[in-house]
Amino acid sequence: MAEKNDDVEIIDEGGGKSKKMIIIIAVAVLALIGGGAVMFLGGDAPSEEDAAEAEAAVPVKQAPIYISVEKPLVVNFKEQSKGAVRYLQVKLKVMARYQATIDAFTLHTPAIQHELLMLLLGQNYDDLSTTTGTKALQQKTRSLINEVLKAEKHTGEIEAVYFTSLIMQ
Repeated sequence: MAEKNDDVEIIDEGGGKSKKMIIIIAVAVLALIGGGAVMFLGGDAPSEEDAAEAEAAVPVKQAPIYISVEKPLVVNFKEQSKGAVRYLQVKLKVMARYQATIDAFTLHTPAIQHELLMLLLGQNYDDLSTTTGTKALQQKTRSLINEVLKAEKHTGEIEAVYFTSLIMQ
């Protein structure tokens, strides 16, 4: 059956429905294959909740906060070197990443100074004359400060201790 309409001839042979059906099935199959490929290669797309949990799991390192111990710690050595009287003067700064830790350090400074003086009294002049001895004292100082903070029920830690002045004579 053919119709003439302003120089355009429309022919309907009855096969139009089957062609449409084939096109629809082909598009559906391609969509399924594409969706399967995305799932296989990309996996599940994370939900907003999963992304927020992953972000919360990665700890964000805070900027360092420094505080000085105002007065230098001065001790005479318990163990004298070659019979001479020796003195040690230490000025130090500590570093933490949370203000709560700095606040706890400030609050417990008298206890921390006492424990540090006891630590310094037990040092040997000859040992502290070496870089290894000084670094060991630095580590002991940090550990001691953290022990005092822990004993006072504070959960944060001092990350570093810096000797800003270390005078031995």
